[in-house]
Amino acid sequence: VASAAYRSGSALGDETQSVEHDFVAKRGVVHSEIVLPADAPPWMADRERLWNAVEAAEKRKDAQLAREIQLAIPRELDRRAQTGLVRDFVTEHFVALGMVADFAIHDVRARDGGRQPHSHVMLTLRRIDPESRTGFGLKETAWNRKELLCEWREAWAGHVNAALERAAVAERVDHRTLEAQRREAAAAGNFAR
Repeated sequence: VASAAYRSGSALGDETQSVEHDFVAKRGVVHSEIVLPADAPPWMADRERLWNAVEAAEKRKDAQLAREIQLAIPRELDRRAQTGLVRDFVTEHFVALGMVADFAIHDVRARDGGRQPHSHVMLTLRRIDPESRTGFGLKETAWNRKELLCEWREAWAGHVNAALERAAVAERVDHRTLEAQRREAAAAGNFAR
């Protein structure tokens, strides 16, 4: 609950600890929303109810409650394009699998003095179960596979590059490590790269 409040720049009551986490004054939060799977009950669009239900679904005190993905967003895109980029990506790659995605876009000053837009995406780890007291069923361990994370990295690069192309921006991103890019360039004889 505290993480969701911080990332969204909101105030949320934590039923487990009987405390309110208030981050309304947090700077740089320019957008936040929750994207639900088709079978999710409407109450899950309420951030406070959602994350309290996630905590209630866990019995172990060392349980993983959520997964957070951070996405770097091109500063060359306007705010509408940035928001659409993140929304489309989380809908296609997380929500389509059955996860609830709670994302916030932050835009802070970068070291070079420009903007540093990025998104924090909090994802549920349990399948939706309308019959359950908490609204959640079993944990989906397949969502924690490293191979899936690698697929998401590559897919994010594809989404970003498509958005840059639509915006007529020449730059492109590459999801691979700099070492992998160096090896490819050296194999192709491109030593300037």
